[in-house]
Amino acid sequence: MPPTTKEPAPGPEEVAAAAPTPASTPPPGDGFKSWLPLVAIVLVMPVLAYAMTTFVLVPRIQKGLGVVAAAAPSSETQQKKAAPAAKKESVAINKLLVNVAGTMGARYLLVSLSVTGTDPDFKAKLQEMDPQLRDMACGALRTKTLADLEKAGACNLIRSELLSGFNSILGGPVVQDIYFTEFAIQ
Repeated sequence: MPPTTKEPAPGPEEVAAAAPTPASTPPPGDGFKSWLPLVAIVLVMPVLAYAMTTFVLVPRIQKGLGVVAAAAPSSETQQKKAAPAAKKESVAINKLLVNVAGTMGARYLLVSLSVTGTDPDFKAKLQEMDPQLRDMACGALRTKTLADLEKAGACNLIRSELLSGFNSILGGPVVQDIYFTEFAIQ
């Protein structure tokens, strides 16, 4: 038998040299796969933002302000449209006098309102709830600072706040408009 010679075991350097080296650049065609998450995010995020705004944020804001969302016309709405337009009733809330916030009683705000609605017993509801409505209006007005009252559009902000508050006290969308007949800062 011929003598067998054992070959020496390969050293660590030889093993490392024999192992396949990883390519430093991806093979052609893998470029799209690496960009796929970014492309997906760029396409999906605007859709998610629109959906979140339309179906979550806007309804919450409307609910907070007491605004009734425009929905499909219900049978009640269709009956109201079929009936002749209801006459608008108007009730005056005169002389609400409050201190302006932050002036330590040196300045005050005098407001008179005309509140309108089309409910058949609108005047009766407002007369019944007059103390609560006056209290709510005075509470809302006394939180306003001089800077709040002098801003552009301050009357519209106050009007919407009062409209929402009055309707929550009256238990529904009874009040449709509020007009300032007197608005004086002294």
